[in-house]
Formats: sequence, structure tokens, C-alpha cells
Amino acid sequence: MSYSTADSLPRVTLDDVRGAQKMLTGVARTTAMEGSRYLSQLVGAPVHFKCENLQRTGSFKLRGAYVRIAGLLPEERAAGVVAASAGNHAQGVALASSLLGVRSTVFMPTGAPLPKVAATRDYGAEVRLHGQVVDETLAAAQEYAAETGAVFIHPFDHPDIIAGQGTVGLEILEQCPEVRTIVVGIGGGGLAAGIAVAVKALRPDVRIIGVQAAGAAAYPLSLAAGRPVAIDNPSTMADGIKVGRPGDVPFRIVEELVDEVRTVSESHLSSALLLCLERAKLVVEPAGASPVAALLSEPGTFEGPVVALLSGGNVDPLLMQRILRHGMAASGRYLAVTLRLTDRPGALATLLGVLSVADANVLDVSHVRTDPRLGLTEVEVELHLETKGPEHCAEVGRALREAGYRVID
Repeated sequence: MSYSTADSLPRVTLDDVRGAQKMLTGVARTTAMEGSRYLSQLVGAPVHFKCENLQRTGSFKLRGAYVRIAGLLPEERAAGVVAASAGNHAQGVALASSLLGVRSTVFMPTGAPLPKVAATRDYGAEVRLHGQVVDETLAAAQEYAAETGAVFIHPFDHPDIIAGQGTVGLEILEQCPEVRTIVVGIGGGGLAAGIAVAVKALRPDVRIIGVQAAGAAAYPLSLAAGRPVAIDNPSTMADGIKVGRPGDVPFRIVEELVDEVRTVSESHLSSALLLCLERAKLVVEPAGASPVAALLSEPGTFEGPVVALLSGGNVDPLLMQRILRHGMAASGRYLAVTLRLTDRPGALATLLGVLSVADANVLDVSHVRTDPRLGLTEVEVELHLETKGPEHCAEVGRALREAGYRVID
């Protein structure tokens, strides 16, 4: 969706958000607000999680999708709806359509995680796999809409979507009336815009901070330019906020009402996901953990009480495995060591004995014997170790060197 000028953009008001809240009664859950002792100590002020990862379909997306589809005219409903998504929006549209008795078709990339494809089908949508990237999938969905008359449900660039997502902001004010800062991830901007509309109308003193992945940060460039600017090849593990261009409607709201947009690294994203899992016992996807990543990266810059919005928990198990290992490395609890030793019987057992004394858990061992850089009797060994943190990593390195091993990396 695009609009010719900023003046032609539809407005979203507090009344729109309140109307959406009434519409969602009995449909969307009022998700829990949980305190985080660890982050509260780190930030120096109370920190709470708003747990939209526990929403129906596993993310906030049901809210906007339901409000948008419920607002269709009878003849539009009869034509059905179509959407394009790699995950959360797909599931939100599928469930909302089923609840409203509307036929839905969802286009997903051919490489979409199988659990998300299966969930979208289970919620009642016809799933069509098309394209390698979301842009190709989006084009196919829009072509389908033009050919069939189905209504295209945009994931963020529509006032009804924004109003639905804004109901999260009303819940935050009800559950944590003393809140001073709300931190929310930003992709296209629908969630942040909706929360800003609701919160700033009722509590203009509350700071709203948006968070983007550094490799997919279209908003800082767009805000500097005063208009939505597309970036090429956005890259991040946080698929939920990997959007190349802000939406026209949410951009104007974010520009007007969101106090600040920050970026976070991939290391902080993986560390945040690991923290949510270990400390809060919450499964959160990388995009949903982006507010936590911002708190970890600059903990002393937030006025409390702080509410960090965990926007979704739909993470593919294989991706979760890789991210957790990345998060352990980022927090100094995963160590990869390459060293050389004499290729003789018992050499590896002796090495593992040193590591056992150093209390390092060996996860993986690989040998290289045919590299031309090696001497005739040398073997190169790569070890993947689980450690207790940065200090323990240093202790393991010292133990290996004191035992006479030549550590290459």
C-alpha cells in the first residue's frame, strides 16, 4: 500500500484503538506482564516483560489481522482474503479468518520453516509456497488478489492493523500504570505505531523506544530523510523485524510519536533470546527478544519502570539451536579452540584429561591430519567447549598452555 502524499495518509486515533479493543474481546488474550529481576538489577529500575509470545498463534499479529478482516464489507468477505508472510502474520490471518468465517489464502516462501507452514494450515488457511524471498512471495499474493478479487491483508501498512496492534499499549497502561519507558521491536512499524497512538494519547510522558536489528535498520535512515527509505538486502536472524522499507502509514506515526529508534547487534539478539529462555523460562523469537537486546546493550540509558514487549515466540527449533549456541558464545560460555599435538596413542585422552580438570565440557572434537601446514607427526584438533563464562574461558586457555599445548586459535 502506498499513498501519494503525507497529507493523504489515514489517521489512527485513540478511539480507533479502543474500538479495536472492544472488537478483540474474547478473541485475543490479555497477555501476562512478568517482572525480570535480572534485568531490573542490570538497568537499575524495575523491568517487566509484556508477554505477547504467549498470545494466540504465538505473536501479537492476531490482533491487527482480526480487526482488519472484521472491518471488511460483506462482499469483500465473500471474496476471501490473501496474505504473504514467512510466519507470524500468516498465522494471525489464518486464525482470524477462520474465526470470522472468511476463506483465506496465504503465500509463504518455499524455504519457510515447516512448523510455521503446518501451523498456518492448521489454523485454516490454504497455503501456497512461492518464491525464495518474501518480496517474491508478496508479489505473488498481490497478483492473486488482482486476479481473484481477494482482499490483500497487509502485515503493517493499514490503519486497522495499526489500531489492532495498539491494543497492546492499552493493556500495558492497565497492567503497569507506573510505566515510564516502553521498548518495542520495529519491522514495518505497525506495532510500534499502534502502541504510540494509544500510549501517547493517555500518557504523553511515557517514552517509547523502537528497536531494529542493525542489519535491517530502515527506520533510522528513513527518519533522517523524513520519508520511508528502502534498504537493500536486509540481513538479520530476527525475521519478524527484517523489513526493507517502513510502511507509509506507520512511518508517519513513528516519526511523530516514537521518541527514539535504536539498533542492536546479532550478538545481543542471541544473548537476549538465551536470557529469556534461561532466566524467564520464556520461549521468544529473535524479533521478540529485540527489546531485551536493547536493554542488554545499553542498560543504563532507560528510565524505569520499563516494559519490554516480547512480541512473539514462533521460532523454528533448528534456528533456536543455532541461536542458542551463538548466544552462549556471545556470553562467553561457548569456546572453540584449535591446537596442535603429537599424533601418538593416548594424546587425545591426555588432552581431554586436562580439560576435565579445568571443568570444561567437551561438545565436539574434530581432527585434521592431512593439512600441508602440519608436521609429519602433528595433528590439529578443534574443540568446541561449554564453559561457565569469560573468566572460565581464560582459565581453560591458561590450563592448556601450562600443559604445553600449542594453541593456534
